[in-house]
Order: sequence, then structure tokens, then C-alpha cells
Amino acid sequence: MATQKKLQGLMAATITPMTQDGEINLSVIGQYVDYLINEQGVKNVFVNGTTGEGLSLSVQERKQLAAEWVAKGKDKLDHVIIHVGALSLPEAKGLAKHAAEMRADGIAVMPPFLFKQVNKDALVAFLRDVASEAPGIPFYYYHSPPLTGIKICVEELLDGMKEQIPTFKGVKFSDRDLLDLGRCLKKNDNSQLVFLYGVDEQLLSALAIGATGAVGSTYNYLGKVNNSMLEAFASRNLSAAQKYQFCIQEFLGFVIAQGFGVAQTKAIMTLVSGIPMGPPRLPLSSASEEFIAKVKAKLESLKNCTYS
Repeated sequence: MATQKKLQGLMAATITPMTQDGEINLSVIGQYVDYLINEQGVKNVFVNGTTGEGLSLSVQERKQLAAEWVAKGKDKLDHVIIHVGALSLPEAKGLAKHAAEMRADGIAVMPPFLFKQVNKDALVAFLRDVASEAPGIPFYYYHSPPLTGIKICVEELLDGMKEQIPTFKGVKFSDRDLLDLGRCLKKNDNSQLVFLYGVDEQLLSALAIGATGAVGSTYNYLGKVNNSMLEAFASRNLSAAQKYQFCIQEFLGFVIAQGFGVAQTKAIMTLVSGIPMGPPRLPLSSASEEFIAKVKAKLESLKNCTYS
């Protein structure tokens, strides 16, 4: 579904719907696409990432999900980006080749994180080899030190990626290090690279220093209010943008304090959208009924997030 639209704004890190017995449930993806567009105003998706339990899925399952999202998003979604990172280089290359064959709008790669003593040059070489299997579509680096333990600053990687990966177009920056992000943005002020921020609860801070969009799990069900924040920021109404961010933070601070992860995200999405997301895959456990009841009450407060 090759598209010329600029990658910007909100991108939902998609959840992988599962049946009660732990199998992927492709039957609701079409409904999921329509919900994101019509209810949340979100037209970009990031498939098979952390929120999507990508590394808990088999290669075949990941390919099936990628194909379904591309098919159901055709002529509806602006961008379908497929995460193809894996601990195994051959598997990552195979997933990248498949995503290109499916005509996804781009691929993203999280660095392999079993061996954390990896150096910068070796990491760029890994990313280059994966990207080379999808030479016709954009490549994005998925930077998430809190999850991977790979703490090489993106600024250090940029020159190598630009030189060695012709399809390199940007970064999913899922880290709170705004110093690193700021240096990247300054270094690439006049380039075509995009920097999509991945820490939902402090998106406004990233926008203020030049991030061009965001990727996150909460845009599945908080897309509408976050879009209002983006619109306020774009129109230079900083006061309203701050109020939206504070309102979002109030909710996210609450759910984080309750214990927040993939299982809880699936429960919230099921509650808000009515689309059954099912349980997470073991060894994760389903969210408790107590958590769901508390979140249901807290969601009411978001209805008051309207500012001008």
C-alpha cells in the first residue's frame, strides 16, 4: 500500500487480539482498523511491536498479522509499519522481506537484546542487513533502552545508519532521554528523517523540541484526546495543550500505579472499544477484575478533557 503521505501525528502500537485459548484472532482486525479511524482519529499503525507481543509470537503468526493489517488497512490507513526485529538475524531478515512483499509502508527494527555488550558498528551492521531485505520501503530504528538494555544513544547511531542504510527514514524513540532526542533533532534539522516519540505520558515535551509524531499503546484508546493536544500545540495554544497533557497524565499516572503493561492495555482496549482483545500470551497474566473496575471509573474523568 505504498503511500506518499508524510509520516506524522499519532501512530497506534497495535494490540494482537487473541482467543481465550491463546491463538491470534485475525477476524477482528478489520473492525479494529475502522475503530481507530472513526473513533480515535488514528490512521497510522505500528504492528508486532512490544504492545503487540511481537516477540512472543511465532514467525508465522507475525507474518499473518502483518498481511492482515496491510490488507484491512488498504485505502483506509495512511501507514502500516511492521516491526520485524528478532533475536535471530535470519528471522528478522525473513520478516523484513515478507513485509516488503506485502507492500507495507515501512519496517522497524528493535535491536537484539540478549547480548547487551553489542557495539555501535555491529548494531548498525545488523540493522543494515535486515533493511537490505526490504530495499523498496522505509526503514525505522526502534530505540527502547528501558526494554532492551541497549543504551547506545541514537545520536551516535545516526551517521552510520544514514551512510549504510539507504532506506533509513527515522526513529521510534521510546526513551525519556530528551537530551539525546534533542541532539538528534538539532543534528537533522534540515533532513527528511522523522522522530516519533514513544513515551505517551510526556509527549508534549517531545513535541516542544521538535518530534514529528508519536507511537504508543495508549493511542489505541486515547487517540482522540491526544489528537486534541496535537491540534492545540500546532495552533500555538500552549495553555490548552498543557491541560490536555495534564489530563492524560492524570489517567496514565493512575493506571501505572495500578500496575500497567500489555495485559492491562488489552483489558482497557476491550473495555473502551468493545472489540475483544483476549488475554495476553503466557507468561503474562490477564488483568484483574479489580483493575478493570477501577479503570472504568477513572475513564469517566477523561470525558471532561475539552479545552480551547
